[in-house]
Amino acid sequence: MKDADTGFNAEDIDTSKPHSARLYDYFLGGNDNYPADWEAASKILKIFPGVKETARANREFMHRAARFLTNRGIQQFLDIGTGIPTEPNLHQIVQQITPSARVVYADNDPIVLRHAEALLQSTPEGSTAYADADVREPEAIISYAREHLDFEQPIALSLVALLQFVIDEQNPYQIVRTLLEPMIPGSYLILSHPWEFDPETWDKIDTIYRQGGTPVRARSHSEVSRFFEGLELCDPGVVISTHWHPDSEMQIRDQQPLYVGVARKV
Repeated sequence: MKDADTGFNAEDIDTSKPHSARLYDYFLGGNDNYPADWEAASKILKIFPGVKETARANREFMHRAARFLTNRGIQQFLDIGTGIPTEPNLHQIVQQITPSARVVYADNDPIVLRHAEALLQSTPEGSTAYADADVREPEAIISYAREHLDFEQPIALSLVALLQFVIDEQNPYQIVRTLLEPMIPGSYLILSHPWEFDPETWDKIDTIYRQGGTPVRARSHSEVSRFFEGLELCDPGVVISTHWHPDSEMQIRDQQPLYVGVARKV
């Protein structure tokens, strides 16, 4: 695991294969993607024409959830699977409300590391930090986060559009439990996850992502709900993304194949 200030090697980026973070960036209208990503994105768009709207709906949910918890007094966030920076980033949302808020980002994509500086532009009162780390190594992430967050105070753990890339054999439920275990009661889990609206379509999408070395696993409502076991779900529970606390700033209002939820550790 590396801190953001350890530098970046361009050779670390393999542009010959599509990458999940760069595909997400493409669907959000970003510029940090390459021909292999464009080709894969084109195939996905033919299979799932609404994928760009789903990506935007996911981003909008993250914004609403971050505001929701900051307004409840949460001042610390651990965001894993950060992705390529797209403004407003999580720290910009929460520090607009609470300038002294602290945010730790973590991702294992070299191109995200290249842009980590954008994630470190904190307010003077607050702080941000970035770790080059993999969610499949939760203990290492927690160890890094302890250097920047106060684990005697509540923390919001953000796992937004991430766990579909953790297949069942990698035990995603245990990963979430390991990440939450050291956090005190009053901490929160923010989570979004695609659901399998059509198995044949998802098999085709999985095949495309596997070409980049990252399988994707959609999950049912009950499977997504299982991530919140032992936690106290905030209303309205585990729901379609656009049904979770809709507000006037939402641009995507149609139903999307994305389950989301926010829950409190008790």
